[in-house]
Amino acid sequence: MMKIEAKNRSKRLRKKLRVDEYQELGFDIAWQLDENLAGDAIDDFLNNFFEQVIEPNGLGFGGEGDTLWHGLVCTQKIGKCTEEDRKLVEKWLTDNGAKAVDVGPLYDVWWAE
Repeated sequence: MMKIEAKNRSKRLRKKLRVDEYQELGFDIAWQLDENLAGDAIDDFLNNFFEQVIEPNGLGFGGEGDTLWHGLVCTQKIGKCTEEDRKLVEKWLTDNGAKAVDVGPLYDVWWAE
């Protein structure tokens, strides 16, 4: 395994390895929607999620689900999510009807252990 803390790496190598100033932090999320929601209502929920919290804040979401969702939130460009991003996503989900919302801690999305 490569030493993440190695010194004297070129900028090009640091970028390629996603370390130091190129480190990317993200967080896992999961939530439950009402099992009685129709497909159109689920689509509307997700469209609003993207339009109101993900895209305006420069975030990206990759995940899957139907009424039970799970995925990863990170930034759209190289960067680090913050505690404020975590709180913003959690608040939006709980304020908009999601249940059992679980927002994980920040972690290095490239070098998670």
